[in-house]
Amino acid sequence: MKTIVTMGRGGTGKTSFVALMAKYLIEKQATPILLVDADPDQNLAEMVGVDLEMSGKKTVAELLAETFIAQGGTTVGIAPSKRIENRIWEQGLYEGGSFDLLAVGTKWVEGCYCLPDAALKNALGAITKQYRYILIDSPGGLEHLNRKIASDVDIIFDVIGPSSKSFAHVRRAHRVIQEVGIRSGRFYVIGGFAFPANLNARVATETGLLYGGKIQEDPYIADRVMTGRSLLDTPHESPAYQSVSAILDIIPGDP
Repeated sequence: MKTIVTMGRGGTGKTSFVALMAKYLIEKQATPILLVDADPDQNLAEMVGVDLEMSGKKTVAELLAETFIAQGGTTVGIAPSKRIENRIWEQGLYEGGSFDLLAVGTKWVEGCYCLPDAALKNALGAITKQYRYILIDSPGGLEHLNRKIASDVDIIFDVIGPSSKSFAHVRRAHRVIQEVGIRSGRFYVIGGFAFPANLNARVATETGLLYGGKIQEDPYIADRVMTGRSLLDTPHESPAYQSVSAILDIIPGDP
């Protein structure tokens, strides 16, 4: 079982990268796969052709709201996050032919995402060993790292954009990972769709981290994302898919 976390500032193409990575692994028959959408923006399901509501599934945030708001309170002596683990797997896990999917979802009530993240962390710890790969699409901020949704990670991809803030995000993320004690194997910086190729050399200089390659701009991908269609149907000749495949092909070991 390998856990791969993808992060980056909003708009860099990180969720598209996760969806295309899922396509790559499915075609390599590297299944079963668990996709985890930890971003409250909740775009990953759409990008892999899943409608959770139509499938009768709920996000972690929705299940928490039902359990502790609609149904009233908590059970004394039982952590709220642990109380709903069974509900997460029974009512929140979308099960597909090549992959399963969980989403933390959008929180509509006041307060931080601590409880949804804790519930997701506990649920993941209970079942992840049955999957060959776990792909986690992280939110644009860094707070999920402090809450250690995944504390043992094989590969981290940070998708960078064409701005000084993206470079700063990479440096901050790497520092948080070290200081909160997330065990990680390899950390790669990936150029997003808009990242200029002539800035490749700056990655190592300014971050001290490995540069894994760039996701190529692709009108096909942009159109699919804009119209809410799955990226799993992306043709092999797609520049974006070819570039993601090339990135994953050169990563030592699996994938």
